[in-house]
Parts: sequence; structure tokens; C-alpha cells
Amino acid sequence: MHIDEPGQHSSQQRGHVLLIAGDAAVRRRAVQVAPSANLAALGLVPASVLLNSHAPSDTTYLDGARDPNTVLMRLRAAAATPGPLLVYLSGRLTFDRRGRDLHLALAGSTASTVRYTALPWEWLVTELRPRPAGLTTVVLDLVADKAAWPVLAELGGLPVPAAAETYGVVVPPAFTGGENNVSSYTRHWIDQLRRNPTRPSGVQLHAFAVGAAALPPGTMTLPATRALSAPSEHQQRGRVEEPVRSAHPVPAAAVVPARAQAPVPAVPGQDPRPHIHALATSGRHHEAATLAQAWEQHVLQIHGYTSPEATEWAEIRADLARMAGNYRSATQLWIGAGRSRLARQSPDAPEVLAAAAGALYCWTQLKDEAAAREAGLELLRLLDALPSLEPRLLRLTRQRLEVLNGTPSQC
Repeated sequence: MHIDEPGQHSSQQRGHVLLIAGDAAVRRRAVQVAPSANLAALGLVPASVLLNSHAPSDTTYLDGARDPNTVLMRLRAAAATPGPLLVYLSGRLTFDRRGRDLHLALAGSTASTVRYTALPWEWLVTELRPRPAGLTTVVLDLVADKAAWPVLAELGGLPVPAAAETYGVVVPPAFTGGENNVSSYTRHWIDQLRRNPTRPSGVQLHAFAVGAAALPPGTMTLPATRALSAPSEHQQRGRVEEPVRSAHPVPAAAVVPARAQAPVPAVPGQDPRPHIHALATSGRHHEAATLAQAWEQHVLQIHGYTSPEATEWAEIRADLARMAGNYRSATQLWIGAGRSRLARQSPDAPEVLAAAAGALYCWTQLKDEAAAREAGLELLRLLDALPSLEPRLLRLTRQRLEVLNGTPSQC
């Protein structure tokens, strides 16, 4: 979806926001997800922000619906809109054992009445399938019950409309739940929309929300964070080049309690770094790198490429690369961070020396001689600019680079 230029609207571009609250998920008398609270919170966000479009639009709330056919009619009407469409669904995902279908439980749905009182998930996929690519976003905040959870594992994920960008979470049935409030994922999604002067793309919103939300262990993310890529320049301007075609599950790591300090001054709220670090230490390096890239892109938009905040996130990515054993990328990132710091700080500043030390260590771990030669020259230039650096380190760097280049050492 994209933001339309003012004055370019027509009735053919009219958009639609469809918000659907299914049945609440409750475990041991504690509410796991409160769909009505989620819809109430989303209702305070302007439709133009939800749609990322200035086109005139309509909003439909479905809260407390008991008849799946009523929901189907609303869904069909929304799917017929010619402009951008956002469909948000929250509630309990269940399974009809007799019909072998996943359903969104509606108000009053029980295990014995699922096929008559719940919305078949396939209806959602079918109704949105014919829509043009790039105009549809589906956001999910769901809890799978004990009947649905093993089915999701068997399917390898939750089926999603091929033409829609689908983002969200499916929480497992085992967690105890909390109060009857807006759920963590939806709350952080909304917070990012409100607090950012430049609206993030759907990919970024999802990455931010997953990174900041205290998701229970085992939570499935749609799409999996490992399937995300760093937002492109085209996406940063509010446009999505290609829709997400499928969603696959990934168990979320146990989340370290978030600190109150924000990663950058312009983004108040929870710090995503503990969650990113938890992903890396649990071996999910690509997911950690993806979330860090999304946050770095956000910081670049807000503060610029030469900002201290951008340098800090480059250093985070460098350390993540080191933890993953990607010493080539880690070396390049540390060198870049060192140069950025050297442009603003004195050569003997601890942060400058720390970046140089990180670059030097990762470079010594490079086994690929071509990669070591390529990075060695840049590293040597950085080290040469640091008068307070221990001379032995500079000498050893020169010696190794001479060996790599096939030049006899004169030291």
C-alpha cells in the first residue's frame, strides 16, 4: 500500500478498514487476548494512518458477531473495495475436528458448535485472494487453542491470502494470560504508528512490534522474522514492492524483560535490544540480524546516516554478525562504525578504540584470504588514524596484510 498524493483521489480509489473481534481467549480465568479492547484501541487511530493512504475510506467494526455469515458478508464487501484495504482480526483460533478446518471463534463459539458459530479461516483466504497485489494488508493478533495449535504445527503455519501482506502473531494455548487489556503486539503496532513522524512500512511495524512485545515463548510470527528483509528505499517511502506470499511459524525466544530506556531519543517506549540479544544467544542469528536491520533503517530515517544513533545500531549489527560467525560482515561493520565515530570523536575516545578493536579481532578470524585482503587495507587506514593504539597491534596487522599480499615483511 502507498500514500496517495493530495488531489489525486477518485471514487475508484476509495479504501476500507475492516476490524474483526472474535471470541476472547481465556485460560484459567485469565484473559489471553481481549479482541474488543484491541478494536477499541485501533478505533482511535485514523483510517488514513492504518491504510497508509490519503484516499477517502470507510471503517467497519465487527465486535461480538455470532453469525459467521454476517462476518462473511462484511468481509466480501470489504474485499470489493477498489482501493487500499486493511483487515484486522483478533481472537481465538480454533479447529473443527469434524470438518478438519481452522476457524476464528466468534462470540458464543464452543468446541461442539465450531462449524456453525465460527468463521472458517478458508473464507478469509478465499475472499481476499482475487484482490490486486499491493493493495491489501492483513494484521492478526490471535491465540490458538489446544485444538488449533497442533494443526498449525502440522500445516507449517497459518494459511494466508496470496495477494495480501500478512503480519501478526499466533500465541500458543499454554500461556496463562494477563488482564483484559490491549494485547502487547497490537499495542506496540499502534504505538509505532502514533510516535513515528514518518509512517513505517508494514514490514517495519511488524518487526518493531515483535521486537518490543513481551511475546510468550513459542509464539508464531507471521511472517517469520527470518523471512523479513531490511526495508528497501522504496518501502521506506511508504510503498511495498512485493506482497508477502506466505507465512511460516517460528518459535519466539523467551523475551528478556524490556527496559524503559528507548533505543533512540525519538522512539520512547520499550528497548528491543534485549529481545534481539535473546534471539542471537539462542542461535536464531538471522532473525536477530533482521530485527536489528529494521531498527537501523528506522533510525536512519529519523536521524540520518551520519548520526550517533545510526552508528550505535551499526555496532549492534556488527556484534550480531560476530556472534553468528560472519566475521567478514562483522569486520566491515566495525570498520564503518569506527570511521563514523572518528568523524565526530577524538582518536583516543574509548568508543573509537572499541570499534577498532572489534574490527581488528574479527579481521583476524577471517579464514578467506581474499576477504581478509579486501578488508585489511580499510582496517589499516583506520588503525593508522589512531595514535594512541598500541603499536604492536598496528605492526602485526601490517605483517599479516603483507603475507596475504605475498609481500615479504620488512619488520
